[in-house]
Parts: sequence; structure tokens; C-alpha cells
Amino acid sequence: MANLQDVATAAGVSKATVSRYLNGSLELPERTASAIDAAIKALDYTPNPHARRLSLGRSDTVALIVPDIASPFFATLVGAVEAEASVMGLAVALYATLNSPERELSYLDLVRRGHADGLIFVTNHPATEQMAAKLNTLRRCVVVDEDVPDAVAPKLFCDNRQGGYLAGRHLAEAGHRHALFIGGVDQMISGAHRWQGFVEGMDLPGLPPARITRHYGQYTVEAGRESGRRFLDLAAPERPTAIFATSDELLIGLYEVLTGAGLAIPHEVSVIGFDDVGPLHLFAPPVTAVRQPVRALGQRALQVLMRADEPSADTAPTEELLPVTLIARNSVAPPVRAFDRNTNSEE
Repeated sequence: MANLQDVATAAGVSKATVSRYLNGSLELPERTASAIDAAIKALDYTPNPHARRLSLGRSDTVALIVPDIASPFFATLVGAVEAEASVMGLAVALYATLNSPERELSYLDLVRRGHADGLIFVTNHPATEQMAAKLNTLRRCVVVDEDVPDAVAPKLFCDNRQGGYLAGRHLAEAGHRHALFIGGVDQMISGAHRWQGFVEGMDLPGLPPARITRHYGQYTVEAGRESGRRFLDLAAPERPTAIFATSDELLIGLYEVLTGAGLAIPHEVSVIGFDDVGPLHLFAPPVTAVRQPVRALGQRALQVLMRADEPSADTAPTEELLPVTLIARNSVAPPVRAFDRNTNSEE
């Protein structure tokens, strides 16, 4: 198979001349251009599109780093980025870190040494200074879903605080004054903002003070199971009348334990989820949840990335919030008993 040097030799010009002629950066006399065209035809030469893109300073490839691709949330996000990339004529290089900080840093080095036109970065644990420093060496990057506070890059989140507020208000309007909040840590924007919003939503004017217990933990099925077991260990009079599980994975583990113990939802305890990416409408009963616009998040991330300017240490990163929606189903009902508690508490 002929290569660029073969064409240059046959046309009697340099390899650099052929390359610049093909990428449109050099105008040649008609005689020279005809000689190159004739050599290409005679040798049946097909230009390497990847090499040609690199010669123009682009690869038409974007990198996407995510914690996991088995999770419905991240799988949906990846699919949305891939679909938008197809519309834009781009390829996606996908890296799944398994939520390992070491793998994250290794992949960031790999992306930095590669030829991607930019990076969409998603983490699922508290950020570190080292992570931010590596992100800041990239020419173009967008931070999505969870914050990396010191990263100088555009940032795109769902409105976690509003989501927490919608869940808290929905339970308060149903009459719940004692609730359990499951998931997240304050070092992550999702955990801190969902908690803040939930407290605000439960504290509606004209209602008795709410008691809110908090179980910290990762967004995993096993963490949901553990919270379910801790809930069942409480004596019935001390159990919260409602639970806010702040991810689909937590909700799945929680439902497994509660229904396995024969607890009737929502008659004995009301439940609200967050994400609504999995088939929560197929649960028994169908789960009320705050829905994140995950597909829009992935689509918007690529749009922001491809128009992002090179980051500057003197410029504060832009931040964009996508709205969330409460999807009311059948897992919330008025409590069968009332509590008179005057303080919030955390565990």
C-alpha cells in the first residue's frame, strides 16, 4: 500500500509539500499540483484521515472519564455523549476508573499525553489537589456531575439542592415530620447540596419542626442495604416515617431489605428516590423520585466542551445547573403516626 513518501517521490516533491497540499495549507503551481494528483491516482494512495487531522491540530476525538459503566446513571451519560458525538462527527475514547483515585490519575496522564481534542471528566468521590492540578494541565476540559473545586474548567451539574428541596417538600406536604436521609458526604457537591435542599424542603412554614436523621455513605446498593438494616433495627415508635434515598443504587438496596422484611411501602414507611434512571416505575409500588436529566447532561457536556476556550488561571470557571423534576408515583403516603421532635440529628 502506497504511503505519503511514495507519492512525494513519484511527484518529484518533498513529503512535507504533499502533506501541506492535501490538508489545504499550501497553494502550488498548477504543474506541481497536477503531478501530485497524478501520483496519487497512479499509486491508488488513500490519505490517513487520523494523521491528516493531527496535522491540522485536531483529532476529532474526545476523551470521557467516568467512574463506572455498569451503573445505569453513568451508562446513560456515556450513551448520551456518544449520541451527541455522532451528530458532531466525533469519536469518543472512554475510560472507566472503577471509582479508583489511582486509576483516575493514571487516565488523566494518558489523556494529557494523547491527542484528544478535550476531556469530559466525571468523578464519584471527593476531589484532591492532585486531581485538580492534572485537570488544569489540559487544553480543554469540562467537569460534570461532581465538583473538582480547584479545577479551572467549565462545570456542569444537575440542580442537586433543588432536587433535595423537592423531595423534602413532598414529604412535608404529605405530613411527615421525621425522615431518614441516606447517602452522600459533605465533601461532594451532590451530597452537600441534596442535604441542604432536603432540610429546607422539610422546614415548610406553619409545620412543626422536623426531625431528620442522616446516614452517610457511597451511592451503592450495599450502602442502601446497610441503611435498610439500620432502619429495621430501630424500635417501631422511633423509626422515621419516610426515607429519602439519594441515588438509584441506594434505593435498590433499601427496597430489597425493606420489602424482604415484609414492610409495606408506603403504608408503614414512605420512600423517595433520586436519579430515576433505572426502571423505578416497575417497582412494587412504583417509586416517587427526583429525576435528573442525565441524557441532557451528557449532550450538554459535549456541547460545552467543543466550544470551551483554553482555560486561564485568572478566570473563574463557569458553572451551569440543569433543572431536576419530581416524578410522583405511589411510594409516598401520609404517615400512620405523628412525632413531635424539635431538633434535626445526624448519624
